[in-house]
Order: sequence, then structure tokens, then C-alpha cells
Amino acid sequence: MDIQADNRCFGGRQLVITHASESCACDMTFGLFLPAEAETGPVPVLWYLSGLTCTHENAMVKAGAQAHAAAHGMALVFPDTSPRGGDVADDAAYDLGKGAGFYVNATQDPWAPHFQMKSYVLDELPALLMKGYPLDAKRQGITGHSMGGHGALTLAMSAEGRFSSVSAFAPICNPTGSDWGRKQLSAYLGDEESTWQVYDASVMINSGAALPPVLIDTGVDDQFGDLLKTEVLAQALTAQRIESQLRLQAGYDHSYFFVSTFTGDHIAFHASHMGA
Repeated sequence: MDIQADNRCFGGRQLVITHASESCACDMTFGLFLPAEAETGPVPVLWYLSGLTCTHENAMVKAGAQAHAAAHGMALVFPDTSPRGGDVADDAAYDLGKGAGFYVNATQDPWAPHFQMKSYVLDELPALLMKGYPLDAKRQGITGHSMGGHGALTLAMSAEGRFSSVSAFAPICNPTGSDWGRKQLSAYLGDEESTWQVYDASVMINSGAALPPVLIDTGVDDQFGDLLKTEVLAQALTAQRIESQLRLQAGYDHSYFFVSTFTGDHIAFHASHMGA
């Protein structure tokens, strides 16, 4: 691993690290915040998955998460949202290709050689970090914003039992029924819609997939509300009686002003379930 930056931050360290990824067949960059407690032993860890057009840097810089994590002695991991590099396939649209990995394992060309974000986030990067840094594998939570909220929910269900808690800021809740999903899932996975189901949180819940305790915040004034399909997820959580809080926040939109406002609540939620 190649450390690109190492800055003192709220008594801990904010690292930016690049490494050669086998899953994505390219160099990948991620952010890692280590609280002061990591100097003396393993600490709980919260994974933060970002949204469309983002890199590892957006949440790391804009969410204000480090101060809250430091107060709970919690590490933060900020993966990138897609593979990067000159030989990685891309698209002219902002919502497909680089910056828009949707946390899936692509099966279709030209995406399949690099777009293996599910394996990267669930398998490769955790193995790398648990080996190289003092992170407690038994105390993990996952969160994300928008496309990253979709990823947090679906990956938590795919890795049943790994995460103590899951949360999301304005997640894409029903991508198989939204223009923020159908376009991307068909491109990455092909036209057989049965292969899309494991990447749709609402469908997975209704199919009986297990979730740890859930916290979701979405702005009432979210400019992308029609694409998120929040009501579909709310119905699924209720129908399957999943332990959850889904809060509609009056006056808030889809921006990082919204995310940063409620980041403290989400980190405290995860800390309560990880014993931090």
C-alpha cells in the first residue's frame, strides 16, 4: 500500500492510501481515519460508501465525520465509487462508468474486467485493512449516501452477520424500478432482470434477506426524490418488520449540507450497536 497523505486529525490520523487492486484490476484509492485509540489496540470501523460522481474524497472532506468518529474511538473507511485509470471503461453520462460503480460485480463487457466493486468492498479491501491496521473485524458498521446508501443496504444483506448496523443518507431504495438503477443494472449485468434482484434493497428485504438495525435519513426537499423510491423501501421494512428508523427531514435536500447535518446521529447510532 502506498500512503499518499497522512494528516493529524482530531487526535488521530487521516490517511489516503493507493494500492493495486486484484478485484478491479487497477490502482484504487481510499481514505482511512484512525482514532487515537488505534495506537493501543483494535477499534470498531464504519464503512462509508459515496454516491454518483464521487471519489474517496467527497465524504472524507465534506461529511464532518472524523470529529464524531473520534469521540467514539471509531475508524472510518472511505472507498472510491468505481475503478479508475486509462484502460477502465467509461461513459459520457455522469451516472454510468467511472464514479458510478453502483457496488455491483459487472458481468457484461466492457465493464466486467474492472467493475467488481461488490467484491472489492466486501472482500478485497477488508482483508487488506484487517491485516494492515488495528481494526476490529467483529465490530463493523456500514453507511452511505445516495448510490452509496444503495450499496450499504445491499452489501449488508449480502454479507449477513458481518455488520452490526447499517444506515443510509437518501439511499437509492428500489433501483430496479428507477431510472437510477435500470440503466446501470442493464449495462453492468445484462437484460435478464432476475440477475438484478440482489442489488435492490427493497426486493431483497421482501425476499426475506436479513438486515441488522437500520437508520435512514432522507430530505423532504430532496431534488432526486422521485428517483430514490423511498416509499418502496419503507413499505418493505414495515412488511418484513425490520428493526428500523426511516426519518424524513423537512427542508433538507440531497447535498452534503444535508449529510453533514445528520452524520453525528448516524455515527452515534453505529457506535451504540458496536459498543463504541
